[in-house]
Amino acid sequence: MPRFCGRTKMKNQDLFDWLEKLKSSEKLIIVEGTKDKAALVKIGIDSERIFTINKPIFALAEGIAELSKQVIILTDLDEEGKKLYAELKRNLTRIGVEVDNYFREFLFRNTKLSHIEGIDTYFERNTDHIQ
Repeated sequence: MPRFCGRTKMKNQDLFDWLEKLKSSEKLIIVEGTKDKAALVKIGIDSERIFTINKPIFALAEGIAELSKQVIILTDLDEEGKKLYAELKRNLTRIGVEVDNYFREFLFRNTKLSHIEGIDTYFERNTDHIQ
């Protein structure tokens, strides 16, 4: 039993560290919709850094490129989200914007989260370090 508890604490710390890195990053964040954005704001991410996909991908990419040369894409981890991620990444890198994969890959590999809109609830259930 103690082994399991230690492993759970390690996971909680990893989640907390991931969140702190995301909060302290100055990179813009792209999400699918307003519920995703609201969930990120609930866990302490500045809403001014979060952009939703509310226009054609190429237009969003061009707008992002005017503001920043680095971005984080946090689309859902389902099939549709994976397609959006690939299209966004392709369009952004084509115009010189670097895509930081760390945050998305961490969620994919280390959590059971599939939709970003549930990230606030996921953190509440899996760590007691949230605000």
